[in-house]
Amino acid sequence: MHEASHAGGTTRRGSLVAPAATLGAGRTMTRPAVRLGLIGAGKHGTRYLTHAQRDVPGLTLAALCRQDAQAGAAQAAQVGARFFASLEELIAAREVDAVAAVVPPVLHPRVVQACIGARKPLLLEKPLAIDAATACHLRDALAAAGLPCLLAHTLRWSAVVRRVRELLPGLGRLHQIVLGQSFEPSRLDWLDDPARSGGGNVLHTGVHGFDLVRHLSGGEVGAVFCRTERILTRGTEDLFSALLEVEIGADAPLHAVVSAARTTRSRYGEIRLIGEGGQIAADHVLGRVERLEDRRVVQVESLADAPTVAAVLSDFVALVVDGRPSPVTAADGAAAVAIAEACYRSARTGARVEMTS
Repeated sequence: MHEASHAGGTTRRGSLVAPAATLGAGRTMTRPAVRLGLIGAGKHGTRYLTHAQRDVPGLTLAALCRQDAQAGAAQAAQVGARFFASLEELIAAREVDAVAAVVPPVLHPRVVQACIGARKPLLLEKPLAIDAATACHLRDALAAAGLPCLLAHTLRWSAVVRRVRELLPGLGRLHQIVLGQSFEPSRLDWLDDPARSGGGNVLHTGVHGFDLVRHLSGGEVGAVFCRTERILTRGTEDLFSALLEVEIGADAPLHAVVSAARTTRSRYGEIRLIGEGGQIAADHVLGRVERLEDRRVVQVESLADAPTVAAVLSDFVALVVDGRPSPVTAADGAAAVAIAEACYRSARTGARVEMTS
């Protein structure tokens, strides 16, 4: 990982690099690092723990909470953080400036309520909630409290996605989006338990695609048609395909196809954008971006893989310290969950489902 640079220079704080504020005449004043409380340190939460500990300037891991108390206490001791058995106690702790929660979404209402009460900025892993009503409630509660919140729809931080966004204007009017993602079966038992997960691949992988459709098109989904299957899972779906009708101004709806599967010993992450001026064909897993005109590939780029979680945490520090706007808001998270809920309704009924406002 490359250290981020700052206009005012950098100053060492142990293994961290803290942003330094320029005072003039070559003098600098080191700004205290944001003290992060991490809730959840399992498979995905460990990525946050690792990057917070070593890769993010201006951030230090101060506290840790995990459902597996024995494992969590050991992790906290290893990185020099304080362990809390209760998420509410961690959020209220004086040594915690801001909170990152990497937990099943059924716990998000508790996390949001406690952060609002303690006035602690929040980084929340997707999905925002297990259903649209809860997502809207959390969105509105955060907005009413004026609490800074970043939704970790991490694909927005992918180098491939960012390059695709840069190339988009060259396509002219956009007609179609195709997004696909596949990977190996999950080893997380709770994902196949609807009472804990709220849903399967539509909710936990599909929201990435639903968010990207809005992010790349600039439009809103007006209707969906979806099919789901259980290939290896028992309680939730592990494969789905959805057609989204995306409304952009007065133009005819843009069609977006989003599909995902957790059923294979292979990975891909297709992003294909089709417009009047050509196509962009990319893969965020393989780090490839191609631009097509007529029947020719006219541009090929290979992009180095960079951890998106580290980039998310860096933007969270900027949100907390500098008051920068959240790049992905709770409203974005609620929109993705609403699309997922409409997809489930379509899969149950076999009908096209219009989105409700």
